[in-house]
Amino acid sequence: MQSALFDPPEKSPEHAVIARFHLGGGDFGEPDQRSLVFAAERSAGAFVSAAGVGEVDGNEFGGGEVVIFAYGPDAKALYQVMKPHLRALPFRPAHVVLRYGEPGDDVASERIDL
Repeated sequence: MQSALFDPPEKSPEHAVIARFHLGGGDFGEPDQRSLVFAAERSAGAFVSAAGVGEVDGNEFGGGEVVIFAYGPDAKALYQVMKPHLRALPFRPAHVVLRYGEPGDDVASERIDL
């Protein structure tokens, strides 16, 4: 028998949107490239928050590319809100991975070229 008082509800798996962009210049790109990424990340984060579909969780620069991370309960809904902001970044090649669940070898994912 379950007791709502003692048994926490099961947490739904967290989906992810992981966007990867190739940058020019050095390992961390040029300063103007980083500025564009930060602006797009802030804008996407505001729209994601307003839509209630998750959160933009940050970025990682290095190796001549940048990766932007976002998490929420529905990767497709999260990507739909982020898509205009990601497509507006001029850096190519670029792609997005939609991960449908927690990280793992058997989790479903989908790659979308930008």
